[in-house]
Amino acid sequence: MNRIADLLHSARTIAVVGLSSKRFRPSYGVSEYLQRAGYRIIPVNPLEVSILGEKCYPDLDSVPGPIDIVDIFRRAEFVPEIVEAAIRKGAKLIWMQESVIHPEAARRAEAAGIAVVMDRCILKDHRRLAYAS
Repeated sequence: MNRIADLLHSARTIAVVGLSSKRFRPSYGVSEYLQRAGYRIIPVNPLEVSILGEKCYPDLDSVPGPIDIVDIFRRAEFVPEIVEAAIRKGAKLIWMQESVIHPEAARRAEAAGIAVVMDRCILKDHRRLAYAS
């Protein structure tokens, strides 16, 4: 977890794939928290124009500039294509939220040198790590 903690600490930009503009959705609350914690949130959702004051992009490949963390709020069947895009973007960490599990895609990301967290909430881990330091 030290590498993950280091990546969370050094990251500046988090692309949230599947971010919803609906305030009651977990993706919205987590992204709002991360934004307040100082990260730049990049919403990735082809059905939205803007969320949390940030322009939405239809997919990771459309996002200009570097991405440190790709936070995935999509069902497992969509994970492999997201991982391939994260590899192309040079992401440092792929975070699959709670109940998002795809071991094969995780192995593919790790083989490309990207750290992976699977089936965990980035908000919960960020809070725990923030209070632990």
